[in-house]
Amino acid sequence: MKLATAEQMRRIDSAAIKTLGIPGVVLMENAGVGTINAIISGFGPLAGQTVLVVAGPGNNGGDGLVIARHAVQHGAVPLVFLLADPNKIKGEAAINLAIVKKMGILVYPINTTARLGTIENGLTEADLVVDAIFGTGLTRPVDKIQARVIERINTAPCPVISADIPSGLDSDTGQIWGTCVRADMTVTYGLAKPGHFIGHGPEVCGNLGLVDIGIPPMIIDEANLPTEILDEPTMIPWIPERPTSANKGTFGHLLVVAGSRGKSGAALLAALGGLRAGAGLVTLALPGVLRMAALHVPEVMTLDLSDEASECLKPEDFQALTKGTEGKKALVVGPGLGQDPSTGILVSRLYREIPLPMVLDADGLNLLAAMGEPVKRRGEAQRILTPHPGEMARLTGLTVSEIQENRLEIARKYAKDNQVILVLKGASTIIASPNGQISINPTGNPILATGGTGDVLAGVIGALLVQGVPAEKAARLGVYLHGRAADNLARARKSQSGLLASELANAIPLAMNTVCDEKEE
Repeated sequence: MKLATAEQMRRIDSAAIKTLGIPGVVLMENAGVGTINAIISGFGPLAGQTVLVVAGPGNNGGDGLVIARHAVQHGAVPLVFLLADPNKIKGEAAINLAIVKKMGILVYPINTTARLGTIENGLTEADLVVDAIFGTGLTRPVDKIQARVIERINTAPCPVISADIPSGLDSDTGQIWGTCVRADMTVTYGLAKPGHFIGHGPEVCGNLGLVDIGIPPMIIDEANLPTEILDEPTMIPWIPERPTSANKGTFGHLLVVAGSRGKSGAALLAALGGLRAGAGLVTLALPGVLRMAALHVPEVMTLDLSDEASECLKPEDFQALTKGTEGKKALVVGPGLGQDPSTGILVSRLYREIPLPMVLDADGLNLLAAMGEPVKRRGEAQRILTPHPGEMARLTGLTVSEIQENRLEIARKYAKDNQVILVLKGASTIIASPNGQISINPTGNPILATGGTGDVLAGVIGALLVQGVPAEKAARLGVYLHGRAADNLARARKSQSGLLASELANAIPLAMNTVCDEKEE
């Protein structure tokens, strides 16, 4: 499903109005009617209910006025609290304000602090609150009166429904402009927005509904929107086929370059993730002192390196690793490699010289960052980088806070500048392609917040690569399945804590099978 930023949505609305001649008041009407229908679907009939609409001065406020009008059509009693001077309302919102007044709906201007008590009285009477203060265009902190109104809305003892986006939430980044409404339901218009899914969006939007406001598909197609939210129908065709005539060679051979003293677990988890995601064979290249650790996953093969006493991989292992890539279709490099500078020299050579698709994760990223080594892709072999925010900060020189405040655009720019596929992990993981396309992953939950789950993800993506899934799809499908497995586990356990990363790896086949079952249906 495509997503639109505030500016992209403004252009789409403008094209519908100016190019096709659809009146803006018609789009506003469709938005309001769709919201009323969503409210009834989510909360039941409105007959006899008091619906408090808090409307701002712009088009979002106009949507709220339409909602108030149609609440009457369903037997409700609307109260409108207008955070503006009624005489300064313009355009389609002014048209609807005039209609509301002629219908006898009570409108209370709340444009001074002295009038804040009025809204408190209204909240005690309300059965539902509709937040229509700001739409998607908010680019500054909310002012004092607006902030106090939002704080009062958040104390409402009844359901709160936000029109388009919770007021105070940035629709592009999911960041909060000082304070924001915490909705039980958000009904968005035309297209969903990135801010619904990233940053604080998932915390404050509640259940998300999408209303078709009558913008023709041709207008949306012409916008060439580069951002999407991943969904199951998109994932289904990407699941590798499992023909009945297959053997282990059919599903590819993955080489995992990982581990150092004290970090054998990361290497084993990446290998286990690769096996559980369907790789036919997985070979693990470990430092000599860790070779016995591979016995914990007997299905994994090991690559003999020269120094059996080595506690970490070193530059002199390059030739053996190069030979070890023979017959392999992809590499995972990085889990648990440690921070020895000599390992960094090895990783740099592997990254630059191995002509196979590569997933670079964890310490592999940290080592290149510490060396100041460029990660721009050379040659045709794809590079998939899988940093968490801390690793991304090291790669870019930004702070973690700066990364988190603008995850979408930072990921997009980094992937384009370096011609890599970037998987920026975290809540609502972002996958960015070299061409500027962005996907946001909706699966996953806090059960993933434990050591080793990222190593499993690296192995899962690597396994998809060796099964022939193109790199951009492998990154997206891997992230989606990884989160889906976590969701399945949290649902089955009725808990979002206490996960072992090995349990997550073992849950990957069920996640894949669930999608495969839907594929067959």
